[in-house]
Amino acid sequence: MIRQNGDIAEVKRRIRAYFCKHVDVTVRLGRNKSMRFGGRVTGVYPALFTVRPDDEAFLGKTSYSYAEVLCGSIALQLTPAAREKPSRA
Repeated sequence: MIRQNGDIAEVKRRIRAYFCKHVDVTVRLGRNKSMRFGGRVTGVYPALFTVRPDDEAFLGKTSYSYAEVLCGSIALQLTPAAREKPSRA
């Protein structure tokens, strides 16, 4: 079941606040499968945002739509280090 987490404008504001910060990304692949990785939000666009994984050997999708976050398919959370100090832009 898809759950709704607020509205799309709220999701866009939250992702925009994560720009250039390290985040933990959880991708729910369905059927009790998920993938987690750390990275940095490198692009925020009107329809999608991009995450650059910390692992150079990462072979996966790194651009996501705001609707995926809204429906719970993708979850982003600031890493503890990113919360403690402001990032340089």
